[in-house]
Order: sequence, then structure tokens, then C-alpha cells
Amino acid sequence: MLFISTFSNAQTSNSQNSTVEKSVTGAQIGLFGLDIYNEARLADKVALRSEVSLFPAVWGGDMYAKTGFAFYPALTLQPKYYYNISKRAENGKNTKNNSANYFGLQVRYIPNWFVISNDKNLSLTNQLNFIPTFGIRRNFSENFNYEFRAGFGYGTTIGNDKNTSGGILDLSIKIGYDF
Repeated sequence: MLFISTFSNAQTSNSQNSTVEKSVTGAQIGLFGLDIYNEARLADKVALRSEVSLFPAVWGGDMYAKTGFAFYPALTLQPKYYYNISKRAENGKNTKNNSANYFGLQVRYIPNWFVISNDKNLSLTNQLNFIPTFGIRRNFSENFNYEFRAGFGYGTTIGNDKNTSGGILDLSIKIGYDF
């Protein structure tokens, strides 16, 4: 009887979750910025990612007196549909911390709150972006993760007399830790 109970518990602990996690909080860093985020479950395959980011910018060359750099903040809300999380669980693959492929819709606000730069007179124009995305998120070594995301959408400046708008490319390759 003890053997059956132990075997049953071992089988349960190895099973994969076929729905998104109730809540995943973490931090990610990559060439294209630093994110602090939370993903909250809305439905079995849908999570809402809220994110505070710090993005880098670099410029230089013959057109500029010196090479410059800047870091600026962004706030993002992104519903994510993890379309293959159930299939990954059925195949015995890792689904911890929403380890699956997804489609998402980023709504990103880039405010002119502050800029960290070696140029003292640098400021931003407030921006609002809407970007459909495709992403791959994988978990490894317990709480570490990596994520690739790509998308193309629409962005506009806001709060100016002459707002500009156009296409926005989003590309992200990051490694992170889930708390």
C-alpha cells in the first residue's frame, strides 16, 4: 500500500500543468532592455503580462559630435495566448512558469518621465504602440527562463502639435529569473 501511494505521488509531481500559471513574477535582461514583469492568468491559455521596462539607445558616427547612450522607461500591458501549452503538457514537456509559444498584443506607453544619458539636453516624446507579437518562452534550471519575441505594429507620438505615427518593429531576446 505504501509503495502504491509513493508511486502515485511521484507520478503527480512529474505531471505538467496544462494551463498558464496563476501568477508569475520575474525579471529579464537582454540586448534590448531590462524588464520587471508579472503574468496573471485570465483563462486556461490566456495571461496578462504587465511590465515596467528600461530600454537602451545608442547613437554615434560622423553626424554626431560624440557617441551617445540613453536609457528610458516604458510601461506595457500584453495579453498573451499560450496556444500550445496543453500540447506541451500532454507530450510531457516542461510548462512551468508558462513555458510555451504564444501570440500577444502589446500595448506600450513610453513616457517622457526621465532619460538617463550622457547628453544633458535629451528628452523623449510620449509614445503609444500597439504591436501584435509571436513569442517563445522556455523555463530551465528551475526558475530561469529565456524568451524570444518578434512583432510589427503601429506606434504614434502623443501630446505634440504634430504627432507622428508609423510602423514599429519589436524584437526581444532575453534571459530571466522567475521569483
